Amino acid sequence: MDLGINGKAAFVAASTGGLGLAIARALAAEGARVAITGRRRERAERIAAELPGAVAVGGDLGTPAGAAEAVDRAEEALGQPIDIAVLNGPGPKPGAAAALGVDEIASAFDLLVRPHHALVSRVLPGMRERRWGRVLAVGSSGVTAPLPNLAVSNTGRAALAGYLKTLAAEVALDAVTVNLLLPGRIATDRVAELDSAAAKRRGTTLDEVQLESRRTIPARRYGTPEEFGAAAAFLCSAPASYITGVALRCDGGLIRSL
Repeated sequence: MDLGINGKAAFVAASTGGLGLAIARALAAEGARVAITGRRRERAERIAAELPGAVAVGGDLGTPAGAAEAVDRAEEALGQPIDIAVLNGPGPKPGAAAALGVDEIASAFDLLVRPHHALVSRVLPGMRERRWGRVLAVGSSGVTAPLPNLAVSNTGRAALAGYLKTLAAEVALDAVTVNLLLPGRIATDRVAELDSAAAKRRGTTLDEVQLESRRTIPARRYGTPEEFGAAAAFLCSAPASYITGVALRCDGGLIRSL
C-alpha cells in the first residue's frame, strides 16, 4: 500500500530511542523527511545520517519555548513546513495514586500535556492553512484502563487524550487528523525499566515478572518496536484520512474492553 507521505515533513518528538525512533524509521521508510529530535544531539545526528532525507534537531521540548524553537530549526533544516507531528516523550516514574501529592499532579500536566500542547500549537495553523496534516500522540493503554502503580502517567495521559479528542473534531474540516496510538507491552527500554521496578517491588526476578506479563497478553508476547512503528505510519498516512479522534491500541489484545 502506498501511504502517500513521500516527501512529507515529519517532526517526531523524542525520537532518539524507543517508540519515537521506531516511528521515525517507519515514516522514513515510506519516504517522509523526518526531523529526529531529542536532548542527545550527537545521537540524533547519528540516527539522521542513517535515514534518507532526515535531519537532526537537538533541544528540550520540556522547556517553555522548547517545542517552538525545535520546530523552527526542523523546518529550516528540512526547507519545508511540518506536515506530520508525532507527540512523544518520556514517561513519569511509577507511583501509587493514594500517595500522590500536589507536586506530582502538577508534574503530570507539565510532563505529559504542556509540551505536547506547545508542539501542536506551533504546527497546527500551517496544517489547517494547507489543508493537510497529521497529529499523532504516543499514549498508553492506561488511557482506557488505568495501569497499577502508574498514577502520574494515568492522570497526565488521560488529560492529553481529552484535549486531543476535542481538537480532532475542531480541525476535521481542515483535513487534519488527530489520533492517539496506545502501546501495550512493547519491548523497549522503558518497558524493561518498568518490569525491573516491578520485580524489585515484588521481591522476585525480572524473568518471572516478564513471564507473568506475557500470560496476560492474548498474543502471549511483547510487541516489537517495528510493529508499533508500522501502525503509527499508517495513522499518519493519506489512506488514513477518514480516521480521526481515535485511540488505537497496539497491545496484542491486552486490554479486553472494546
